[in-house]
Amino acid sequence: MFLGKTNRLVLKRRVDFGVYLDGKEWGDILLPKRYVPATADIGSSIDVFLYLDSEDQLIATTERPLIKVGEVAQMRVVAVTKVGAFLNWGLKKDLLVPFAEQAVPMQQDYSYLVYCFVDKSNRIVASSKLDKFIGKTTPQLKAGDEVSIVVAEPTDLGFKVVVNNEHWGLLYKDQVFKQLRRGYQCKAYVNKLRSDGKIDLLLDKPGYGKTLDLTGQILQKLNENDGVLMLSDKSSPEAIYALFGVSKKVYKQAIGALFKEGKINISDSKIELK
Repeated sequence: MFLGKTNRLVLKRRVDFGVYLDGKEWGDILLPKRYVPATADIGSSIDVFLYLDSEDQLIATTERPLIKVGEVAQMRVVAVTKVGAFLNWGLKKDLLVPFAEQAVPMQQDYSYLVYCFVDKSNRIVASSKLDKFIGKTTPQLKAGDEVSIVVAEPTDLGFKVVVNNEHWGLLYKDQVFKQLRRGYQCKAYVNKLRSDGKIDLLLDKPGYGKTLDLTGQILQKLNENDGVLMLSDKSSPEAIYALFGVSKKVYKQAIGALFKEGKINISDSKIELK
């Protein structure tokens, strides 16, 4: 049972305005009628998100919010009141960011990167003071692990990102060949764990496995283009990324492997099937 997260609960009894779910030690929890699946039967289980309604009563919904407790996401401010800013998180009740949790004063219709948590008053709220929540534990990761990232901000070295909603990481600019914006979410791969607890990342899957995947794609493109592809090992990183979504380094490894196998020829401006 977690407030602000998805829980699987058993349908206990029906009423005119919905169904009650077995909340165990939390008691019965209402799922309003408009959210009850037509196929739901007494005794069956259903995945629901638990939050507090406008009267601070525990309630369930099958709607999926844009952020859950323990997650980071880019959210838009829909109102600023005397108690704080309110974010649109895809539910009927908006998500509060108290003034004390605003890194800078929030403005209506602007978007901010926030962390969602349950405060001491048992309210689900958000904070743009990410350093209070991110980077507080030692990463249990190793080189090559796949992770999820959210872009936080550009830096002189590249892009500062949030890794798995828990850690700080860095994407170096020479590894990035597409436009990244604050709040962008994607998969990445651990390149190195640093002594300060931060994580160096790659957008490309490291290792020989990535090269093998790419060689097949290159051969397919060659066959689709009469055996010629106007991309060589001297082409720009941007052109390579636009076609294959990989770095120039990975592309050079792949065409090098194909050349050694005797499958292609490489010139200054193109590659060709033998």
